[in-house]
Amino acid sequence: MEKERRIEKAYEIAREEYAAIGVDAERALDRLDRTPVSLHCWQADDVRGCENAGAALSGGIRATGAYPGRANTLEEIRRDLDKAYSLIPGRHRVNLHAMYGDFGGVRVERDGIGPEHFRSWVRWAGERGIGVDFNCTLFSHPKADSG
Repeated sequence: MEKERRIEKAYEIAREEYAAIGVDAERALDRLDRTPVSLHCWQADDVRGCENAGAALSGGIRATGAYPGRANTLEEIRRDLDKAYSLIPGRHRVNLHAMYGDFGGVRVERDGIGPEHFRSWVRWAGERGIGVDFNCTLFSHPKADSG
């Protein structure tokens, strides 16, 4: 109870500070609650993706792919996203890079990636009422190594 009281007091102070500069915090939070935010899939696995397990990151990406506890499978990525979404208020979306397709252990060149490789993502997102955004992956591929 003490923690909740401190949080409420901190919010009251913040709300007053924002009001002093013309920001209606309640209105802003209401708008945020109605604004879907797209969380990038790579936040669960440090940009490793699912197309080539164990491959080094390359082609202009600055992540290492080596943070402790990173997800290693689609199931782990989705479980981590579920946890994040449970802690983030409002409407949600997931942003998927091409390298996060469900390839079933088969090597698929990026020019061969199609909607069928994302059916499990669409099903997962639909069950949760989450929107899906998609973008290509222009790094961490032998054809991207030269920049």
